[in-house]
Amino acid sequence: MPIEVLHNKKNKKDLLLDLKNEEFQRVTLSFYKYVSLDNLEFLRDELYKQWNTLQVLGRAYIAYEGINAQVSIPEQNIKKFKKIISSMNNFNQVIFKTALNSELSFLKLTIKIKKEIVAYKIHKSEYDMNNIGNHLNYKEFNDAIENGAIVIDMRNYYEGEIGKFENAIIPDIDRSEELLPEIKKILTNHKNDKILMYCTGGIRCEKASSYLIKNGFKDVNQLKGGIIQYANDIKKNKEQSKFIGKNFVFDNRMGERVTEDIISNCHLCNSRSDHHINCKNEHCHILLIQCDKCLKQYNGCCSNQCKEFVKLPKEEQKIIFKTGEIKFNAQKSSKIKPKLSQLT
Repeated sequence: MPIEVLHNKKNKKDLLLDLKNEEFQRVTLSFYKYVSLDNLEFLRDELYKQWNTLQVLGRAYIAYEGINAQVSIPEQNIKKFKKIISSMNNFNQVIFKTALNSELSFLKLTIKIKKEIVAYKIHKSEYDMNNIGNHLNYKEFNDAIENGAIVIDMRNYYEGEIGKFENAIIPDIDRSEELLPEIKKILTNHKNDKILMYCTGGIRCEKASSYLIKNGFKDVNQLKGGIIQYANDIKKNKEQSKFIGKNFVFDNRMGERVTEDIISNCHLCNSRSDHHINCKNEHCHILLIQCDKCLKQYNGCCSNQCKEFVKLPKEEQKIIFKTGEIKFNAQKSSKIKPKLSQLT
């Protein structure tokens, strides 16, 4: 009997066509939970089978410490999906967060086993998930900002570049494993002050808040449900948002607009823009902010070098890349900002 293959085998073109032909609306949801899990291979397969039956698309990571998922669900299947998740002993009381818009967020379903659901790569002795920061709702968070609390962004630099809370500290990092040591360093002289942490959906603040508490910080707080929940609550309650700009998301949308403010610039011409793209050259694929004019001028690439390279036949591209004759922007540095400074 053949082994069932639990992954998508269609190419991107066919996946896009499938989505275009759908006669229903999709809603993008996210959820996470730190909880002890075992038998991960079995759990992964069961989740894939159940979710695939409901035509769920998206990405989920499971580890011995829990689950982290962002999914696109047919509107008519949302209740069934939530019931399946909530009926599982490990995932009861999960809080689902709804995206501000759900336009083409995911093309396929992927469920992967990971060592961590957020790759901080810190030793277990450096945190205790039974002791985490206080969860503040949108109003409590706003009030704390107004009362002068220290606000720190628990995301990568390029996320905070297009949207952030007023007066937030944006750590100069682009990898999760660099974040916790960096924030501890930044906040060294503030162990007795009120600290406010925020991230996209809340998950990055969970272990981070525990880490700070373990390191002697006395008043650690985090935004309940992250920017996603905050944006929904602000809209629902007709309150003024203290988050300005766009919320970066790790799917095909690459961002959700929270306010009309554009706080960043095109990395090529420095004009006002907060539109992220990945360079069309698959051997570069650098993430950058690009305005409409430069998008057209460089044909979806980050530079003239990449623009000319993608015109070559695929086989010729592979040969040139393997020989190392050309070094693209994404290969020049492990840091986002130095890469961008080299763009020409």
